[in-house]
Amino acid sequence: MLIVQKYGGTSVGDVSRIKNVARRVVKKHQEGHQMVVVVSAMGDTTDDLIKLAREISDNPSPREMDMLLSTGEQVSVALLSMAIKSLGVEAVSLTGPQAGIKTDEVYSKARIKFIDCSRLRAELGAGKIVVVAGFQGLNDNNDITTLGRGGSDTTAVALAAALQADLCEIYTDVDGVFTTDPRVVPTARKLEAITYDEMLELAHLGAAVLHPRAVECAKIYGIPLHVRSSFNNNPGTIVKEETDMEKNMVITGITFNKNVAKLGIFGVPDQPGIAYMVFKMLAERNINVDMIVQSSVRNGVNDISFTVAQDDLRKSLETIEEIIKVVGATGYTHDAHVAMVSVVGAGMTSNPGVAAMMFGALADENINIEMISTSDIKISCIVKNHEAEKAVRALHKKFELEEMGQCHCCAS
Repeated sequence: MLIVQKYGGTSVGDVSRIKNVARRVVKKHQEGHQMVVVVSAMGDTTDDLIKLAREISDNPSPREMDMLLSTGEQVSVALLSMAIKSLGVEAVSLTGPQAGIKTDEVYSKARIKFIDCSRLRAELGAGKIVVVAGFQGLNDNNDITTLGRGGSDTTAVALAAALQADLCEIYTDVDGVFTTDPRVVPTARKLEAITYDEMLELAHLGAAVLHPRAVECAKIYGIPLHVRSSFNNNPGTIVKEETDMEKNMVITGITFNKNVAKLGIFGVPDQPGIAYMVFKMLAERNINVDMIVQSSVRNGVNDISFTVAQDDLRKSLETIEEIIKVVGATGYTHDAHVAMVSVVGAGMTSNPGVAAMMFGALADENINIEMISTSDIKISCIVKNHEAEKAVRALHKKFELEEMGQCHCCAS
């Protein structure tokens, strides 16, 4: 079998953990499997590098940031390869560019265009364990690019797809995917399986277990993912097209995201094409917009509110000042002290009343809802940042997610 494994930053956080990963990888190799191992930067390395850059410049060049941040993973792959070799097995470390990963031109949020697997296949054919730096690639200008925070997951899944691997395992510091963050709700339950669509919603909405683009890639290429802990041998959570274990659950999981900012533009002329102009200008600056709410028209104008990641707030505010001049709006506001709380579950499609239950649970806790967004399998609300965790605990209890089986409140 050809197996792709990915180990996150906590799994390689120090020398003893790197040696632990080496032993796990070598054991699989000695069982007769070909191994490609994708590794993140050690511990808080990426955060430390970002902090260092901010001490140099308030607005560092995106290109130079990618050059800087890519070094974290290069340290990890070199050390892990050394650890594997010390156990008597041949290994080779490769950066993203050396592994043939080609990306688009967008620094800090690059997307993989294709992977030239010739070097990877040659090294595997020579009997080596191949250790690849996650989170990075090379664009057409021969510049190093990074895939965004959590991008090592995407590297692993993309490699599994390109190499037609038999299995892709994502190792982290938790035992799998839980109904919510166990640090917030200690009674949260590990899911044995979850669908791609549910996992994709959870990942987009703040669950830090998997990167959204990794789940997208896995769904497109039909690659089952096994999310599990690098610190034990317990079975984890399988992410795949359909699940049997949780099929009777109305709500599969609850998540929250504090990396959110709410923005509003006032007095926007109510004319065809205005909304297009607003969001086109944001898109041209690679600002991803999530929730969008447009108020009712009054005196020929309306207000438009939307959310962005806090990381994009400064750029968003600069863009909004330009937008106001272009479309003739009267002003804007923003709030960085909000959070998004969401319930996700494929079962809500055929079970009415989920929204009412969610809003009722929040009302019981005197939590005000500022914005609402829905899809077939999720409902998201914007609340004050300091109330997010209280909201999660209330919703987890309301939908009985600590119990095995379905939510009896709204399932038929």
